[in-house]
Amino acid sequence: MADETVGVVGAGIVGLATAREIALRRPGTRVLVLDKEDEVARHQTGHNSGVVHAGIYYAPGSLKADLTVRGVALLRAYCRDRALPYREIGKLVMAVREDELGRMAALYERAKRNHVPDLRQVSRAEIKELEPHAGGLAALYSPRTAITDYPAIARAFAQDVADAGGEVRLGFPVTGLTTVPEGIEVASGTDERIRVDRLVLCAGLQSDAVARLARDGREPRIIPFRGEYMLLRPERRGLVRGLVYPVPDPRYPFLGVHFTPRVDGSVEVGPNAVLALAREGYRRSRISPRDLLGIAAYPGTWRMAAQHWRTGVREYRGSFSAAAFMKDASLYVPGVGVRDVVRGGAGVRAQALDRDGGLVDDFRIHRVGRITAVRNAPSPAATASMAIAEHIADAAFGTP
Repeated sequence: MADETVGVVGAGIVGLATAREIALRRPGTRVLVLDKEDEVARHQTGHNSGVVHAGIYYAPGSLKADLTVRGVALLRAYCRDRALPYREIGKLVMAVREDELGRMAALYERAKRNHVPDLRQVSRAEIKELEPHAGGLAALYSPRTAITDYPAIARAFAQDVADAGGEVRLGFPVTGLTTVPEGIEVASGTDERIRVDRLVLCAGLQSDAVARLARDGREPRIIPFRGEYMLLRPERRGLVRGLVYPVPDPRYPFLGVHFTPRVDGSVEVGPNAVLALAREGYRRSRISPRDLLGIAAYPGTWRMAAQHWRTGVREYRGSFSAAAFMKDASLYVPGVGVRDVVRGGAGVRAQALDRDGGLVDDFRIHRVGRITAVRNAPSPAATASMAIAEHIADAAFGTP
């Protein structure tokens, strides 16, 4: 359909990549991005650690695996074309205990099935050559894993949308969605109403709330987890050259405390994963009674807590004690401690949770008539954003 209007709710990197993809793919379509904030990339994109993941962790055949591998190639080319930061600094995924070696071997086989480029297994001696200050019995080494600046990429995507004749309208909180003949009416908190022919929901931390406005299912629900970081002091940044990660626990979608050099020269240590008491709870002091009530009223929350309360206690201990936080980090870089770090920032992960307490790992994208709802797009969504955008555009323009 020519000359139609497509709305995209959410000006994070996935929403902006989707708007850009639609604008470029379908000339003549007016694309309108709506977001409640006063600038783009205010939430998960703006608090991202900047890692471009290579696809090591994800179940072969899953959307995560397929879209990440393609997304890396698209993102690398885009950054080089736009002179945006993209540095392949490499990553070690290290086993520090004997019982992790089997998991590491299984991870290697998974990564090979995902066609992760140039991945290899390295010995203790090779670890020392790559990271002289690191410990570890053995590791996987991914030389093509990179770092970038996702907020800068999001801003570039927004400019692409504008250059293609679209618009990014900020300060527009979506409070209502109404189906009208041949389209959807989108209402804001200021009583402004906009009619679009199709709508894509990329609302991140608010994705389940906005999806309910579209009469999509009530599950999965978003439970916010805050990830807190330490920063290595400037004189200690030389402790790591590239990314240093643990072998992940397969029970959780979180990757554990790791060392992450940033494109600005800083080095993050973290994150932990603690339940936030507000969807946008970037500080421990931020509490939203409404969000907290929603978390507490959802049966999946209590089922998750019953399964994982011991891990939750350990994560909270690290939140309040720098010594406890750094204890895990020192397993990977022996000798690093509280004196080497200062408190850094924090992000909030929009963790999707099913009613049975299961932590949703893969991307979930639903379609309800003319509305396409992204219900779960956790890490590595930034890495895969351009490939996710292709997938969403295919879904949005299928037969209603």
